[in-house]
Amino acid sequence: MSESLSALTEAGIAVGAVAVFVAILSVAGTMGDNGLTETGAFTVVGGIVAFILLMAGVGYWISTKE
Repeated sequence: MSESLSALTEAGIAVGAVAVFVAILSVAGTMGDNGLTETGAFTVVGGIVAFILLMAGVGYWISTKE
């Protein structure tokens, strides 16, 4: 039973991280009136970098969990 709970926890963390990533991209897409502005582009790049670092951190944390 604890293995399935662990799998549910891991899946929940991954889904949460993807939801944050989608939210960042949604906000970045609405920053300009006529499409993607320079600030929106920097926000998209920042969101991608943050998502990669977040997933790396979560992966490391999950791999050290017993």
